[in-house]
Amino acid sequence: MSYHVLARKWRPQSFKEMVGQEHVLRPLINALDNERLHHAYLFTGTRGVGKTTIARILAKCLNCESGISSSPCNECSSCVEVLEGRSVDVLEIDAASRTKVEDTRELLENVQYRPARSTFKIYLIDEVHMLSGHSFNALLKTLEEPPPHVKFLLATTELQKLPATVLSRCLQFCLKNMPQDQIISHLKKVLSSENINYEESALFDLARAGAGSMRDALSLTDQAISFGSGEVLAKDVQIMLGAVERQKILMLLEAVMEESPREALKIIEQMSENAPNFEFALDELTSLIHAIAVTQAVPDIDNQYLEHVDYITSMAERLAPEDVQLFYQTAINGKRDLIFAPDMRVGFEMIILRMIAFRPQGVIDENHKIANLQSEFDKEGAAEKEADSSAIKSSPLTQNSRKVRLQNKLDTPHSSSLDWNKIFVNLELSGISYNIASHCALVGFDDSRLSLILDKEHANLFKERHLKIIEDSLSAYFKKEISLLIEIGQPPSETPAQRAVRLETARQLDAQESVNRDQELKGLIDRFDGELDPSSIMPLK
Repeated sequence: MSYHVLARKWRPQSFKEMVGQEHVLRPLINALDNERLHHAYLFTGTRGVGKTTIARILAKCLNCESGISSSPCNECSSCVEVLEGRSVDVLEIDAASRTKVEDTRELLENVQYRPARSTFKIYLIDEVHMLSGHSFNALLKTLEEPPPHVKFLLATTELQKLPATVLSRCLQFCLKNMPQDQIISHLKKVLSSENINYEESALFDLARAGAGSMRDALSLTDQAISFGSGEVLAKDVQIMLGAVERQKILMLLEAVMEESPREALKIIEQMSENAPNFEFALDELTSLIHAIAVTQAVPDIDNQYLEHVDYITSMAERLAPEDVQLFYQTAINGKRDLIFAPDMRVGFEMIILRMIAFRPQGVIDENHKIANLQSEFDKEGAAEKEADSSAIKSSPLTQNSRKVRLQNKLDTPHSSSLDWNKIFVNLELSGISYNIASHCALVGFDDSRLSLILDKEHANLFKERHLKIIEDSLSAYFKKEISLLIEIGQPPSETPAQRAVRLETARQLDAQESVNRDQELKGLIDRFDGELDPSSIMPLK
């Protein structure tokens, strides 16, 4: 006995068996039951949403021997012949293979003759947009005023390619993509009826891979059954689709949130061992970020990550809404650029690194800023540098006397000799933590407790985890346990970030003045009647 694929075996044979598309079925059912029939129907939509299926059911409804109704018997000879594709009065035509005007004229030569056995002679033209311009012209007159015994049922995936003259002569029905929950529900019904064991998470992956097409989802399910030796299991489906284990996606987003590029790249390395489809992985990550954003907006809403609801809730509380929106924007923009990457993995890695690097307010280039700040400090005077550097840049492992001086500094309550700008350039910080510290000013130090004021304009950067990172860096730098307090407000003194801007501005002005004093350059400008673009002047590093 030959095997029937699921997409054909479970093709609906009546409107009641259809899944979804109620907005199309309702007017058709009412028209049939009241015998208010049009001569031409046009069904549009993407592949696998039911265009041809509805057209065939409509053909059975029109020619059923029990009479015109929305419920064909599916038992009479007319219904059986339509079902088996051998009805002499229902001509199913593939326009893709009959595009020439001669084919259309040959087809229409027999329009005037009445049907052999049925009520109507029905022309079901699939992919009608493939007809040539001359073919459409040959069809127009008949399509507008066909004999009363003729009905046209047209189907197309590309409505925009049909001439307006054809559209104006048809009743149009636009079929929608199938929602994932409807596809999953139908797959459950099919697999249960077929006595096939399945995991619900596997059906989610199949439904999403179907991209709104019930036929595609059923075809993939057939493939999954073969791949899994009679079972539809999540692990097998992920391998078959090139999908990524969802737990890896959760771990990856965690690494992004913790600003840990090393951990993120390690997870991607583990993902690559199974040769995944990184575009699919990016879609999965984008869906996860969307679920977090929705949970932040409407905490009690259901989403497709029900099995990870605790994780979603936790991430929604830990991540700032602006971070979630930035991650989502980075993901969807990255998908657009993914095809330009040397390979998909490289492109995926760059998207993840962008998420880590480009947080709100940006990230200071620490190496460049540290070098410039340190250089400027070196210029402030040998005497001041000698006095401060012996306390700030102490090395207790090599100079015991410097250790004593540093300890005295730390033990002095509210010490005014500590300079936050000079401490900052020697802290081992990166990312957002570095950025936060750069916008702080020192307001006091008592015993082992250090107090900072964070500029209120940059308060949105601050999270509790950043306090711990800066505190640990201070403790490592001073070789002593430091307790850190960061308050939001107006810094009482210049912050490292403000100092960097001031020094950079001064260097830029010096560079511009140096260029303006250049007599050779002035001569060239006068000779060629040129003009100097100030934005092109940059100080030497």
